Amino acid sequence: MTLTSKTAIVTGSTSGIGLCVARALAREGANVVLNGFGEAAAIEAARAGIESAFGVKAHYAAADMTRPGEIADMVRDAEERFGTVDVLVNNAGIQFVSAIEDFPGETWERVLAINLSSAFYAMQAAIPGMKARGWGRIISTASAHSLVASPYKSAYVAAKHGIVGLTKTAALELATHGITVNCISPGYVWTSLVEAQIPDTMKARGLTKQQVIDDVLLKAQPTKAFVTVDQVAALALFLCSDAASQITGTNISMDGGWTAQ
Repeated sequence: MTLTSKTAIVTGSTSGIGLCVARALAREGANVVLNGFGEAAAIEAARAGIESAFGVKAHYAAADMTRPGEIADMVRDAEERFGTVDVLVNNAGIQFVSAIEDFPGETWERVLAINLSSAFYAMQAAIPGMKARGWGRIISTASAHSLVASPYKSAYVAAKHGIVGLTKTAALELATHGITVNCISPGYVWTSLVEAQIPDTMKARGLTKQQVIDDVLLKAQPTKAFVTVDQVAALALFLCSDAASQITGTNISMDGGWTAQ
């Protein structure tokens, strides 16, 4: 497979899953637009590293995923800079844990804006160009929580369920335009953000590191193994291929059997 001469926008791609997906797309020849938060030096290192490793162009867009105008501007700028936006990966996301009765309203709005509405606005901006060219790939990172719920994660669960509905609707609207729309639903993925949560959980619950991993993080995953960022990236790359041209409107689980229970 080659994505040479194509351009991909990956939101939430300054670290973790998003950065790995961006690198995978670049490896196949796509120019990439990174987006997300982080230290400027680290973001620049990631951007420059992609260009150096894969011989493509990489650009960083600082668009705030809570601001529809900035999302539209990001897509427009990418089209002007590279000529097309062919692949859109909606990966930006945040989490907040609270009982519903205590959940701050402004935090509910922020979680839904970043995890769900940003995908809508990015799709809205990118779809016209994809339709004009008769080809496009839209992939959203959902979650096992797009299929099942956990307590105290109302906004996140609602947003991820919403991503699935948005994906199905867009897939039907775009089915005859050469554009596929799918989402990937990982279970717990081993990232630096997950790893950083372990010491606090050890202290709060009086557990060892291995107990936190086995009895808290991986409790719901029958394989008792984390999904890796490389596995998510490989699936995203497959969904961009010609072999996946008839896969659209799907929610693909990658959760070690979590949602099979």
